[in-house]
Amino acid sequence: MAEIKYEIKKHIGVLSESAKGWTKELNLVSWNDREPKYDIRDWSPEHEKMGKGVTLSEEEMAALKGLL
Repeated sequence: MAEIKYEIKKHIGVLSESAKGWTKELNLVSWNDREPKYDIRDWSPEHEKMGKGVTLSEEEMAALKGLL
């Protein structure tokens, strides 16, 4: 399986924290050197491991904001 390269360009905020210290976060993340996208997912305390999540373009994030 190919290694996934990621860089958190901007930490926006923490939505929740589990008993094991993992946090559900909203960040702006560049995946495999691509344009950064908004990203909601669980992260380990040092951001070396991650859970499944969802990525949103700027347009999708604006649509979500409108829905909320």
